[in-house]
Amino acid sequence: MGVEDVKMSVKKVAGVGIPVLDEVVYSTKPFSLFNSPKWFADGLTLLKELAQVGIEKEFSAQKLLLLEYARKKTTQKVNLFEKVQIPGYEDAIRMIKRFMEDEENLSKSSQKIVKSRQQQMKEVEL
Repeated sequence: MGVEDVKMSVKKVAGVGIPVLDEVVYSTKPFSLFNSPKWFADGLTLLKELAQVGIEKEFSAQKLLLLEYARKKTTQKVNLFEKVQIPGYEDAIRMIKRFMEDEENLSKSSQKIVKSRQQQMKEVEL
């Protein structure tokens, strides 16, 4: 008895392609039920089950590696945004707000100056 083929597919979990075990194909050489011990057929079934468990273990380990790698990359991206890019944008927004406030204050000041000059001109004319 031996493993002839392992059929698998890929399933996306959180955007990561994860291998999924579909079927394990075994090849069994013909044997005589009369010339082999009674437990031989049950032993083949048990060997198939053990091989299935071993292959599933390998698939689970591969899934774990892929998901762990994706988690690390995601954590790095989140840290980049939280610690670098977002504070940088907040600083830029704060500077833009200050600039706009300064522009508004200058505009109001210039309007007051123009108004006071117009009043002075009116007073001079009178």
